[in-house]
Amino acid sequence: MSDQQSFETLAIHAGNTADPLTGAVVPPIYQVSTYKQDGVGGLRGGYEYSRSANPTRTALEENLAAIEGGRRGLAFASGLAAEDCLLRTLLHPGAHVVIPNDAYGGTFRLFAKVVKRWGVDYSVADTSDPAAVRAAVNDRTKVIWVETPSNPLLGITDIAAVADVARTAGARLVVDNTFASPYLQQPIALGADVVVHSLTKYMGGHSDVVGGALIAADAELGEELAYHQNAMGAVAGPFDSWLVLRGIKTLPVRMDRHCENAAKVAELLTRHPKVTQVLYPGLPEHPGHEIAAKQMKAFGGMVSFRVQGGEEAAVGVCNRTELFTLGESLGGVESLVEHPGRMTHASVAGSALEVPADLVRLSVGIESADDLLADLTQALG
Repeated sequence: MSDQQSFETLAIHAGNTADPLTGAVVPPIYQVSTYKQDGVGGLRGGYEYSRSANPTRTALEENLAAIEGGRRGLAFASGLAAEDCLLRTLLHPGAHVVIPNDAYGGTFRLFAKVVKRWGVDYSVADTSDPAAVRAAVNDRTKVIWVETPSNPLLGITDIAAVADVARTAGARLVVDNTFASPYLQQPIALGADVVVHSLTKYMGGHSDVVGGALIAADAELGEELAYHQNAMGAVAGPFDSWLVLRGIKTLPVRMDRHCENAAKVAELLTRHPKVTQVLYPGLPEHPGHEIAAKQMKAFGGMVSFRVQGGEEAAVGVCNRTELFTLGESLGGVESLVEHPGRMTHASVAGSALEVPADLVRLSVGIESADDLLADLTQALG
């Protein structure tokens, strides 16, 4: 399929070829562990065992590569499984990584509690400042890790500028594109070597699947990642792959509504007397607004804000919402609210990535915007 086709077309058709046996327009769920061989080593389509490859997962992986503009897509059992595979492929004991000062708590835990024990060092930098990233690099740096927009403070990193830093250092640039999705942002086109996704979020889009992905910009790196994916084994199952494929087909229309609703929520919050700060890259006063406008199609469906009264007030807002469901995760069609300090980012407490105690994070869904605004208004009091 031509990579010149529009994103909307690729999202629906890439990897989704009609079943050759029946003509089914949706790839079947190949719920199978092993495959009949036509003589020893005579594999049909290259399939021998579903850890190594499965036709449903192949369809998803081809789709992921197409919509991210990469050469190879790989699907995993979770976002952290994808990250683990990536780090063990690119790093070795004695290597060094630059990580952001605002990142998903699970990613930080992986670096601080798991990878560090393997003999890999890391430095924390404000990735919104390319000079700070450059200053954090040393002669052992193999990876520069970026989240943009970041979780949970919605920071913005200039991907092209940090890609220049990475190239000069001889390091790989990894961009976690979960908050934006490939519909809003294309990191590989801006110079990233690898894109990471939690497929659980916007890609799946319905809070009914857990998965992760890596998309490599070049074929050689893609092969290395695929080798480790098979060797380590944390692959996406066929039904999970099928669910994510289904979700991606509606990603563009969902993201349009997420962005539209989030902009209205951010506007309401900026006017509320009990809100001290609104973190949303779509606001002109956001420090990363101009860069976000340059490298993103729109500003996403995530909004964070700080409230008067500190931690207890923030927890109270989370407990009083009715339409915004109190829960972790994000990116589903339903709106979610959480207190990052006590929930998704508890693992960064006491570190350079610790989040403000008065912070509330919203994943703005695709419900009626008027209903969402009414719910936030009553929760804030």
